[in-house]
Amino acid sequence: MSPTEPPSFYDAVGGHETFEAIVRRFYEGVKDDDVLSPMYPEDDMDGAVWRLTAFLEQYWGGPTTYSEQRGHPRLRMRHQPFHVNPEARDRWMLHMRAAVVEAQLSPMHSATLMDYLERAAHSMINTFEPTPGG
Repeated sequence: MSPTEPPSFYDAVGGHETFEAIVRRFYEGVKDDDVLSPMYPEDDMDGAVWRLTAFLEQYWGGPTTYSEQRGHPRLRMRHQPFHVNPEARDRWMLHMRAAVVEAQLSPMHSATLMDYLERAAHSMINTFEPTPGG
């Protein structure tokens, strides 16, 4: 970054520590959520934390580790095997919103991040069928 170039969103909000804290707090909510927890194998929670942290960091101007290790994000394709209906989206947003609030970002940064997360969550919907077993 040059002296005249503004910091990236990633740097402005605190870098890796901030994104990892948001993602870890998010997954704390997910693990006890009866709709979302079945989508995340317990034995791969660390992997899920790494993937979401690395993705968000890269998206917001941080390291490009996600693409270097996993290729193009292809979010819709990667989520296709999962039952992502409006209820799952709403639960995902509930836990993500709590995680972002807990991070205590500036109002501008919080609104910017939440706007992106809401749009991304809406775009992941791949069915309108009720949650299995729900």
